[in-house]
Amino acid sequence: MATTRLIAMHITKGNNASQSLADRIDYALNPEKTEKGEYVSSFQCDPHTVANEFALMRRTYLHLTERYRDGEVIAYQLRQSFKPGEITPEEANSIGYETASRFLKGKHAFVVATHTDKAHIHNHIIFCATTLDCRHKFRNFLGSGKALARLSDQICMEHKLSVVGDPKYRDSNYDRWLGEKAKPTARDQLRTAIDEVLQKKPDGFAALMKLLEEAGWEIKHGKQLSFRAPDGKRFIRMDTLGEEYSEKMLTAVLSGEHTHIPTKTRRMKQRISLLIDIQAKVQEGKGAGYENWAKKFNLKQLASSMAFISTHEIKTYEELSSRVDESVRKTDDLLARVQSAESRLKEIGETKKAITNYLKTKDIYAEWKRSGYSKAFYAQHEEQIIIHKAAKKAFDGIQGKIPTIKALSAEYAAVLSEKQKVYAQYREARSNMRELLTVKANIDTVTERPARDREIVR
Repeated sequence: MATTRLIAMHITKGNNASQSLADRIDYALNPEKTEKGEYVSSFQCDPHTVANEFALMRRTYLHLTERYRDGEVIAYQLRQSFKPGEITPEEANSIGYETASRFLKGKHAFVVATHTDKAHIHNHIIFCATTLDCRHKFRNFLGSGKALARLSDQICMEHKLSVVGDPKYRDSNYDRWLGEKAKPTARDQLRTAIDEVLQKKPDGFAALMKLLEEAGWEIKHGKQLSFRAPDGKRFIRMDTLGEEYSEKMLTAVLSGEHTHIPTKTRRMKQRISLLIDIQAKVQEGKGAGYENWAKKFNLKQLASSMAFISTHEIKTYEELSSRVDESVRKTDDLLARVQSAESRLKEIGETKKAITNYLKTKDIYAEWKRSGYSKAFYAQHEEQIIIHKAAKKAFDGIQGKIPTIKALSAEYAAVLSEKQKVYAQYREARSNMRELLTVKANIDTVTERPARDREIVR
């Protein structure tokens, strides 16, 4: 049952970056907590010099970008704790390394220290805020803690370990927490009002506007049509409702040239959750009230899991396992296609940049060549000459004729379109995979299947 936490590390008062890093990294790498360093692993850094290496990356970043900021984050720490007696130190360290690798995608150096001095084995994963190329920093986006927890849960499930059944995320907004009970937004209300008015088949766009006014909506005519709900405080511009609700599209609907496709009001999908380990929660000090709630919660999740199995016509456990394996493979294949497209987009961008740089600097380079490679001329135009040489070197990897900017732009648009299409498929497949994994985990828990039956091929 792994729990995670993402912590930003700043320069502490009275210390420099190296000292601040060393203080906290030394605690993580404490030999008394890691069995004399036996349970320490790292990526792109040496555990013995990691503080200095992180500090050097930071200095290089500041030199290259000149982005000096107050309250700068110099590193991050991931804490990952496991259920007592469920995991060995070796496996915990391996899972910590895998978690960091998948979370950071090979862009940041990190060290993993597994502590065994407590009843619960836990990892201290510290990674440099600066990327390996020293040109960017880790983007601690809204919901990164939740993303980390989900990734950790998925990896634990793949290793046949239990996970937290009812996680609490601190970054959930109120509407997300309310789920189906969330109040529709003003734009959702306006879209619904337009949908209802369209069902009355008004005779033209002006008639549609009149029906909206009769329904209580205030309309403001200007460069853009704007609407205010009967109890609203602000006007909503029509061009923010989406293409399906534009004046042009609604006019086409009213004239019979287009079939209206209503946009469903946004609601959080009720996902199937993992069953709660009630006994463990009671041992942690949860009371009778929580126990009664958890029993009802587990019954609902089990019912949802069984309904999922019935809806998808899954008749045996073996078929469920097969569906899980197939879903995981499909998700991985789609992700590989997305990554391949992203790689090609990057290559095209670099080639276009090289061609542009070559054209911009070719006259300077030709003049330097005519001067007999004059040192004085080189000193005066060093930057342009270096850029030209780098551009020419980039062409060495291109087989055949160098493509034109126009051809590359056309290919970029095609690859980008394909990537967006595949990424939408990937997101759907990933969502289906997670649901299948959760259903299988719930069935495994209820039927108390041995570990060998719980294995998920990845």
